[in-house]
Amino acid sequence: MKDRSLVQIALYAAIFAVLGLLPKFDIPLAGGVPITAQSMGAMLAGVMLGARRGALAIILLLFVVALGAPLLAGGRGGLGVFFTPSVGFLFGWVASAFVAGWLMEKLRDKAVFPAALVAAVIGGIPVLYAFGIVGMSAMSGLSLLDATKACLIFIPGDTIKAVLVALVAQTVARGLPEALLSRAS
Repeated sequence: MKDRSLVQIALYAAIFAVLGLLPKFDIPLAGGVPITAQSMGAMLAGVMLGARRGALAIILLLFVVALGAPLLAGGRGGLGVFFTPSVGFLFGWVASAFVAGWLMEKLRDKAVFPAALVAAVIGGIPVLYAFGIVGMSAMSGLSLLDATKACLIFIPGDTIKAVLVALVAQTVARGLPEALLSRAS
């Protein structure tokens, strides 16, 4: 892997960590899973870096969190976060970034905004929720159906996040197109 790729992966892991500084909102109906800005970080890493680099950025962040760094929303960190109802979302971020990046790569010949929106929505909602719902069910004792119902509260916010990611991608593509690595040949 080139030095430039390593720097880009570290940069997006840092951006993801900064999104964790924004306050989390605890929703009692969601089995203890908070609303955070960090799901947007997974979408953004994938859309901007592509599948492999985007997923690696999230893996890097999760590794640092596992070491104890309080980089998740609300200042959470350490191995304990991997034993909470949020665990499925944590691992889902990796899949979310990978799928969003893969879709951006496949939609390379389409306009940036719609391609990024499709990639962010698919990677950031059904893919992320598939992991999140299973993790929430396993750790909170909710049935899969009840965990799915609890996750419905996240969809409007995650849709807004996907639109923001698409706007960022379009803006970057206009000003610095080579920074949109998911579309590089």
